[in-house]
Amino acid sequence: MADESGTRGRAGEPNAFFHRLDPDMCVVTAVAGGERSGCLVGFASQCSLQPPRFAVWLSKVNHTYRVARAAQYLAVHLLTRDQRDLAELFGGETGDETDKFVGLDWREEHGGAIVLQDAAAWFVGTILHRTDGGDHVGFVLDPVQWGEGRGGPLLRLSDSVTIDAGHPVDPVD
Repeated sequence: MADESGTRGRAGEPNAFFHRLDPDMCVVTAVAGGERSGCLVGFASQCSLQPPRFAVWLSKVNHTYRVARAAQYLAVHLLTRDQRDLAELFGGETGDETDKFVGLDWREEHGGAIVLQDAAAWFVGTILHRTDGGDHVGFVLDPVQWGEGRGGPLLRLSDSVTIDAGHPVDPVD
């Protein structure tokens, strides 16, 4: 990914490191206060072995973040490379204007969390902590329910870098 000037970062700059990463992409869904939302996430990782924990980072300008602030549970989904259409829906549309779940196969699971039927793998996690990280907030999750579905190579950042974000990347003042 290029920065605003179109460069990939120079030696000695953090971007020289960050731009070499190619993480798996996730779709995170949240339900609270009668609202549902979901977004494509590139900042996510297991963060503890014992007990098992996972952290997802949601942009403060994102509709899903606003719903997740009041949620008790989040669902995290892995997609396969052939599910780019789902990645475009959850990454390229905003929940402020679009109900992304219309026409999708999904079901309610633990705590009312929304799980996408066709995901490669998924889990529902109880939100244990919220941590401000700058323009994103980290949600540390305790997995309480999980499952898997379709096989195939997982969707990675390099597979989705051309998706135009539904919200601007920089927070709005």
